[in-house]
Amino acid sequence: MDKIYVELSAEKITEFLGIPITDALLASWIVVFLVVLGALFSRKKIKLIPGKIQVLFEFLILYVKDYMTETLESERLAKKFLPFVLTIFLFIFFANMFGFLPGIGSIGIYETIGEEKEFISLLRPVNTDLNVTVALAIISFVVIEVTGVATLGFLKYFSKFVNFKSPLAFLIGIIELFSEIARLIAFSFRLFGNMFAGKVLVLVVMFFVPYLLPVPILLFEVFVGFIQAAIFALLTLFFIKIAITEPH
Repeated sequence: MDKIYVELSAEKITEFLGIPITDALLASWIVVFLVVLGALFSRKKIKLIPGKIQVLFEFLILYVKDYMTETLESERLAKKFLPFVLTIFLFIFFANMFGFLPGIGSIGIYETIGEEKEFISLLRPVNTDLNVTVALAIISFVVIEVTGVATLGFLKYFSKFVNFKSPLAFLIGIIELFSEIARLIAFSFRLFGNMFAGKVLVLVVMFFVPYLLPVPILLFEVFVGFIQAAIFALLTLFFIKIAITEPH
């Protein structure tokens, strides 16, 4: 009997030196490889007299740099963090798009467990694995905190969270500390929740209405994938701005 198969956690394919290799991890390696390959290919195509496509990309990058300069109020910091913010956006965006390719989640092997055969996919949409989104959140969190300390100094930066000038200032500092830690959860579950829900929605629509709704739903999910990548990158930028702002 046909049924919808949805696995919440990534499925283990094999092990390497005791490290489990999952379908989401394998997919993330492929995405990284494709992004790096695309960057190297684009670099070789750069010309002194640009064509239309190069002009378009240069315009987009300059637009992002100018936006970051305005947000961070520093061209030096904008140039410094432009590669990081764009890398986050590109990885998340292409990882989201990779999940819509034919065969993702449907190509796999059957493994006999007891008397039943269990299907194990070889590739899974990357950001539907909470481990990936948590890893991205930790990277952003560490960069934000290190930037704050490097810009303001250790004592001044942590005075935002530990302040004994008054009971009110101490309470506000504790609230700020909890909100800082909560960013890890917000970063992780916002991306994971949206992409996993989109995956389930597409599966349900394809199961019940296979000839009518899948195309517009897929187009909508492509838009959602772009928006989620942009939100993650923008939030990272805004939190960097907050981190380098003088405590008051």
